[in-house]
Amino acid sequence: MSAPARFPGFDVLGEVRHWDDTTAGVVLARLGPAAALHFFTPAEEAVGRALFDQLLGQCDERVVPILEMVDARLCEGETDGWHYHDMPEDGDAFRASFAALDEDANAKFGAPFAELERPIQADLIRAVQQLGQGMWHGLSADRVWSLWTRYACTAFYSHPLVWNEIGFGGPAYPRGYKNIGIDAREPWEVADTVDLDPVSPGE
Repeated sequence: MSAPARFPGFDVLGEVRHWDDTTAGVVLARLGPAAALHFFTPAEEAVGRALFDQLLGQCDERVVPILEMVDARLCEGETDGWHYHDMPEDGDAFRASFAALDEDANAKFGAPFAELERPIQADLIRAVQQLGQGMWHGLSADRVWSLWTRYACTAFYSHPLVWNEIGFGGPAYPRGYKNIGIDAREPWEVADTVDLDPVSPGE
């Protein structure tokens, strides 16, 4: 991942020495080699990897091993602790939705989802999102979309390289935070250099 433009010079890993050993171990482990898959089959791996790359914009540079992180959660039964009443358990829902993406890809384009060109993959994913509360292969489309994005975002934003991208100061444990409030930063934090919501003159 390239150096963050919005938070120049910021590197959350510079704060490792202030974390307790357990916290440091958990965070630094996320920088290690991706774990082997144990939950998803090879066919599901192909679909899931392509799907998550699309959802997180990692098609050109896969920085965070989303699929491996989701696989590890499902293998250990570390779900969100709930699921929609009209949906299968999360692991089964992933399997069913990955199979459905492959089914759509083969029916419409004569090839598995993972082998399609990226714009076509994006169109198939977008079609699921646009169904809203409609049904898709016997599943509620908005519930499927929630499942995909919840797990993908949880994995992505738990990674320290992504913390650098968003300017997150890290767990800061046991030191803690003392400067709480809008634009109140700790000494190790860096100001955002991009104004995402500019105010017009006179407002």
